[in-house]
Amino acid sequence: MQLAAPEALDISRETAATHEMYGLNNDDTHSYGKRCLMARRLVERGVRFIQIYIESQIWDSHSNLVDSLKYACKKTDHPISGLIKDLKQRGLLDTTLLLWGGEFGRLPIAQVSSSRKGGAGRDHGPSGFSVWLAGGGVRGGYVHGATDELGYHALGKGHYVTDLHATVLHLLGLDNTLLEVPGRKRLDIDRGRVITDILA
Repeated sequence: MQLAAPEALDISRETAATHEMYGLNNDDTHSYGKRCLMARRLVERGVRFIQIYIESQIWDSHSNLVDSLKYACKKTDHPISGLIKDLKQRGLLDTTLLLWGGEFGRLPIAQVSSSRKGGAGRDHGPSGFSVWLAGGGVRGGYVHGATDELGYHALGKGHYVTDLHATVLHLLGLDNTLLEVPGRKRLDIDRGRVITDILA
């Protein structure tokens, strides 16, 4: 690994067009774009699980929502779209599952708190939040589920995080019902259910 990692993470030989696609020529998007490009290079080399982090918790917008949300979107939108386009043009998107989630769900309203500096923010919103998936066996362009008109509560049956976990494990070829947690009875665990509607 020590011998392979330097070459795998060396983006200096990538084309100028690739650098542009990931936003490496822009101060706002360079850091996250570099991480997304390194992720693509790892996918090409057969790395099976990659997690891309950004500095600190920029989605944790408990205060100063207007500025912090603009900042987070400005840093990530261009690079992640570059990663999706690049995987697709290289024929890797069909076999690579991307899952995007910010820092937990957020309420659809801004709140002002005298204890928080920087103006209104959003608290956690566990009753109705979104993630997106692309490639790797999920239906493209499909929206599954909905929230109420305010975005506060999931409508209908909804899904728990365990359903998302079960679906990801299924797409990775694993049966979530066979997984064991040491010290727990099999019936004690909500293993979730595969969300079959989103599968391609």
